[in-house]
Amino acid sequence: MKAELIGYDQSPRKVRLVTDLVKGKKVAAALAELTFLNKRASLPVAKLIKSATANAVQGGAKAENLRIANITVDSAGMLKRFRARAFGRGATIRHRKSRMVVTLTEEKA
Repeated sequence: MKAELIGYDQSPRKVRLVTDLVKGKKVAAALAELTFLNKRASLPVAKLIKSATANAVQGGAKAENLRIANITVDSAGMLKRFRARAFGRGATIRHRKSRMVVTLTEEKA
């Protein structure tokens, strides 16, 4: 009952702001909260939760009993580029990537 997204093009620090809001909530409440959240990472997080829910339902769980047990956001590396600066130097631009893992648990009704 888990789903994983690897290589999402946003920094883990910004994605954690979104995932910390929905950690520990029921799936329906978390998806409702994410639809009205004005953050760029809310759409991929919602899609990932829906994917984990579909995996759990395929495994025999009931969708209304599912709760988000854990969401972890880690670094998935970065793309490094260089920008020209003064006196012939180059400054590094780091395009950070995230890796998200959602784990769901089924509550006994």
